[in-house]
Amino acid sequence: MADDVTSPRSLDTAAGTESDVAQAPLRIVLVGHVDHGKSTLVGRLLFETGALADGKVAEIEATCRRRNMPFEWAFVTDALQVERDQGVTVEVSHIRLKTPARPVVLIDAPGHREFIRNMVTGAAASDAALLLVDAAEGAREQTRRHLMLLQLLGLRQIVVAVNKMDLIDYSAERFVAVEHDVRAALAQLGLTPAAVVPVMARDGDNLVKLSATMKWYRGATLLAALDGLPAASESTERPLRMWVQDVYKFERRRIIVGQLASGRLEAGDEVLFLPSNKTARIRTIEEFDPRQGMTSRKEAAAGQSIGVTLADEIFVERGELMCHRDTPAGVVSTFRARVFWLGERPLASRRRLGLRVGTLAAAVEIKSVDRVIDATTLSPRDGDTVERNDVAELTLRTRRALPVDPHDENPLTGRFVLVDGGNIAGGGIVAGAGFEAAQLRAAPRATHVVSVEHHVDANARSTRHGHNGGVIWLTGLSGAGKSTIAMALEQRLFAEGYEIYALDGDNLRHGLNANLGFSPAERAENVRRAGEVAALFADAGTLVVASFISPYRADRERARAAVARLAHSGGFHEIYVRCDLATCERRDPKGQYRKARAGLITDFTGVSAPYEEPEAPELIVDTSNVTAEESITAVLAYVRRQFPLA
Repeated sequence: MADDVTSPRSLDTAAGTESDVAQAPLRIVLVGHVDHGKSTLVGRLLFETGALADGKVAEIEATCRRRNMPFEWAFVTDALQVERDQGVTVEVSHIRLKTPARPVVLIDAPGHREFIRNMVTGAAASDAALLLVDAAEGAREQTRRHLMLLQLLGLRQIVVAVNKMDLIDYSAERFVAVEHDVRAALAQLGLTPAAVVPVMARDGDNLVKLSATMKWYRGATLLAALDGLPAASESTERPLRMWVQDVYKFERRRIIVGQLASGRLEAGDEVLFLPSNKTARIRTIEEFDPRQGMTSRKEAAAGQSIGVTLADEIFVERGELMCHRDTPAGVVSTFRARVFWLGERPLASRRRLGLRVGTLAAAVEIKSVDRVIDATTLSPRDGDTVERNDVAELTLRTRRALPVDPHDENPLTGRFVLVDGGNIAGGGIVAGAGFEAAQLRAAPRATHVVSVEHHVDANARSTRHGHNGGVIWLTGLSGAGKSTIAMALEQRLFAEGYEIYALDGDNLRHGLNANLGFSPAERAENVRRAGEVAALFADAGTLVVASFISPYRADRERARAAVARLAHSGGFHEIYVRCDLATCERRDPKGQYRKARAGLITDFTGVSAPYEEPEAPELIVDTSNVTAEESITAVLAYVRRQFPLA
């Protein structure tokens, strides 16, 4: 996830600045129940590692004297007045420091139940987690929710610090009991902590050096346990992913900026931007140096914030995902997800929300609630609504194409947050199984291709034919009556003098699309080719009636875009031939439903593969309620209005 899902604070320290790009930092989210001492631990850890800026301790001492209170390490990070007054962290802080092993970004996330939304943002941007548990209170209900959230967001690297050991007189027996409870809760979620360390954050016990007051503990210090986590550089081995955060104009150059979420990039690489499907070659890789300004480098790796210039002039905007051409992300409009819900209102089917992944924002609808898990008991419960603090498996449908990866393939581009009324209301991950069920792989375009202009314009063609060219796109389930309507339209309008041609999905699969099967990716390519062919016909002045199931909304929008790009008049008209599944199965003109129900056909639309209804079609014809002739008459009337003969 990109840092700008919210507006987190960044704490300047003496070490670990933005110039530390030789090694990707390990991003560790710090979570725990309110008052368990997270901010105190961070402040003392910064002091123990020499990372505090000069004068910081003196500044805090002066603040505490003015308030007539003991010295408080939490003031290092709790910069907001409301936090100092209430002793509660309410916003996400990014704190940079340098350990003996590598640079680290500590993400101090709120533990109070009312501020847990910010914790979702912090956890979603992290590689690992540091969980704080009060030695006297032990693992509480909120602790279990935090663990569920970490597991949901795919954070499997977890270090546990049992804090405030002074409250239990540094008892080894009490520590062992708390450790047992925490390990049991983690095991229930399939997680194993890398280490469980007893600490006294206020005094620095076991943070950097082993404590003289807990001689019975001979394990790793907290800093050593964090350094023992696998390096974040593993993300460099994943495919290239960079969310476009902005585009700057600098010295007559357009510089596309963002942070490499994963992979490596070199000057000269061929890249693909999704979901726009534009390709280009990287001319230069830039980075900002506070002393020298913009400087060029030959390569970059995961974790670095960079800018790139392109050798090809294409329009790229915020929210695009940059990939290598040969390893693109998936582009989806329907996918399965696991979500931790924090909103005030329950979730249910048809509910509409906002979704943010990286720097991209999209409208999303809950297509279905598939399973609900109570975050307190960690067990499934009955019901088709998701209450606050529940975990659920959902099927989501977005209004725009969404470039993402299944979380188990790339956690860095498989996490997202849900937004309700402008507020973060949940966090989730893209589930691999559902992703495959509705995956649409974008097809990279060829480069170094120059278009040739025609010498016959659209006006000349419409004068010759007596009408404008355009596309009538019929979509609906198999058996809804699309082909019947399409062929009748072709026959009758041809008789009236129209230059018209019907494109049928089955007919194209005998020729142009004979090499395609029926997997989600091949379905997408089938419709893409059909859309391009229809656009060429329309550009030539022909009226095209295209009959395709075309189950995914993103595919149909791509066909519409192809017509808009090529056709100079007439446009794209989506007609939804609606018919309920039971009626389509009863008709079953080609015997396909019977084969699908018998398991002879896999990924059959309406049975074992999804169909996304059009949201705003130009016309709806419900063939389950009217006769074939009435349906044909309705579409004929629409076409005559939109494409009148001269």
